[in-house]
Amino acid sequence: MIAVVGSWLVIATLFTWVTLFRLRPPARTPAPALRTKVLLLRPFDGPTEREVKNLSDPLPPGVRQVVLAPFRPPSVVRGEWLFSDPPSGNRKVGHLTYALATVPREGEVVVCADAYVRVTEALLASLIAPVLEGAGLCTAPPAPEGAVDLAGHALRGLLSRTHHAFIALDAMAAGAPAVSGKVMALGPAALEELPRLVNCIGEDLELSRRLHARGHRVALAQFFARTPAASQTLGAAVQRITRWMQVLRAHRPALYPSIPLLFAPTLPLATFAAWSGSSVLLGLAAALFLSRTALSVRLSGFSASALWEWLAGEALLLVSFVHSLVLKDIVWRCRRLAVSAGGLIRVVP
Repeated sequence: MIAVVGSWLVIATLFTWVTLFRLRPPARTPAPALRTKVLLLRPFDGPTEREVKNLSDPLPPGVRQVVLAPFRPPSVVRGEWLFSDPPSGNRKVGHLTYALATVPREGEVVVCADAYVRVTEALLASLIAPVLEGAGLCTAPPAPEGAVDLAGHALRGLLSRTHHAFIALDAMAAGAPAVSGKVMALGPAALEELPRLVNCIGEDLELSRRLHARGHRVALAQFFARTPAASQTLGAAVQRITRWMQVLRAHRPALYPSIPLLFAPTLPLATFAAWSGSSVLLGLAAALFLSRTALSVRLSGFSASALWEWLAGEALLLVSFVHSLVLKDIVWRCRRLAVSAGGLIRVVP
């Protein structure tokens, strides 16, 4: 058993050092300017104060914002309102598909962004540049901000300071990249594929897979999508990441076991090393801790939170993975969904 755990510790540590080696250098170029017209689609199903604020922010020149909602948005919201109440299993894709079939476009690049994402000119320009260069899709890595409680810090740690940060996932991608669908610039091929995903959960992963299979590049933007690390209970955070694990199992079943093996093994391995009393295992566990702390600093810079947020993020990921093992259906926006291979969903009465 000690030999197995020792080998596991070595593999997990090497995985981290390979990621560190493959990470691209931090961007040091100035924020790009937006040089083309943009159609910005904003699905808006459940209004919150943060979402209303984001939708009421001033828009960069050349950006036409269309809010997609089954109700009239508050008067402070900028742009156009399109009544949209899709019956599809995936309401977000339903909103976007309806808008793309309804809203006239005149050479505009289509960007879709969740309402809780703060959209800036720099973010839009960095998303659009790869699409104008021929990429089928470009997404931005999410960066939660404003964490005030343990759940918020754990979510920020997971998405900004661990192997589950999307810039780390992109660096280690083999095949279709893992992408975040919070904000996406859609090329012609993505616009063609998107309507076929109205009954698919994890539309971002499936869109990436289909575009990659067709030979289209799936790019990651230079600038982050700023999202709120909203105050919530640990239980709500676990439920959120558990859904991600269920989506991963449906779309990337071969990668699903990598979560405990490579992405979140530190706590169980360190616990076993301490229980065993083996000086070799303790030394290997210390090496794993140091390598993952180095990754945390490399991804998001040094701060006092860098020393523990990554560990909280790993713990959240591991608990959510275990939780996903015992769940069959996905509960999403007050609906119970049965999920089959490829992420196809149907509403369970």
